[in-house]
Amino acid sequence: MLVLKKIEKLAAFTLVGSLLMVGCGGADSSDSAGSSSAASEATAMENPVDPSTAGNIVGSVAFEGSAPAMDAIDMSGESVCANKHSGTPMVQTVVVNDNGTLSNVFVYVKEGSAIDGMQFPTPSAALLDQDGCVYSPHVMGVMVDQEITIRNSDGLLHNINATPTEQRGFNSSQPVTMETSQDFGTPEVMIPLRCDVHGWMTAYIGVLTHPYHSVSDGSGDFSLSTLPEGDYVVEAWHEQYGTQSQTVTVTAGGTADVTFTFSADMANAVVPMGTPVDLHDHSLVTDQQ
Repeated sequence: MLVLKKIEKLAAFTLVGSLLMVGCGGADSSDSAGSSSAASEATAMENPVDPSTAGNIVGSVAFEGSAPAMDAIDMSGESVCANKHSGTPMVQTVVVNDNGTLSNVFVYVKEGSAIDGMQFPTPSAALLDQDGCVYSPHVMGVMVDQEITIRNSDGLLHNINATPTEQRGFNSSQPVTMETSQDFGTPEVMIPLRCDVHGWMTAYIGVLTHPYHSVSDGSGDFSLSTLPEGDYVVEAWHEQYGTQSQTVTVTAGGTADVTFTFSADMANAVVPMGTPVDLHDHSLVTDQQ
């Protein structure tokens, strides 16, 4: 089975060649090599935060009101994907959990003088999978120059069309089961992705200069760990309900608890897209608030 997969992947690269990077383009092989080299050097960097003097932020994202009904996705034309779902797949724009919380909320440190000037090691590659004709995860966060492995687990044609506003986007085709890699060199919250083949497939990526980001899960929970003590502006972003910010104080060895609350009547909120986040530019942070 392993040999078959290797042969299939080799055949994919041989057959599609130039199709892998079309439209808006993307990093070429030399760019990828440079990014990989930079990522390797960054990975070897020591974390500048002393865990013995750090604290944490934990919390949840509550939802008030009646959960909006999401549209069912018609996958009748894609039996491979339809068969991967136990029930009718639904659009993921608003996912309200059974406990009255909200999933897929991107929570991150927007401002914090305690981490100004710090350089953090770049994490290993993050995975964005296309499985059952949906992006998984629907919302994710990465650091600048962190590799994103984009996987096609369906074995049918997908393309990943990323449309940032602060940097060059890409439109990468994946006609078979395969993987490609991308990264973003500029901080930006948020970058939308879509598949031009399957219009219901959307995802969002937040790109930051630091590792303090999280996405609320199936219980509405999130966590930001190992922050230097100090005051932070923490923002919660949702694709339909907009953003909320709170000032949070982190103490050494302590854990601050934060709750964000979104409601059904916020559906027409202005949702920031593509706003760059740079903790070293205080005028920019001020303008965003």
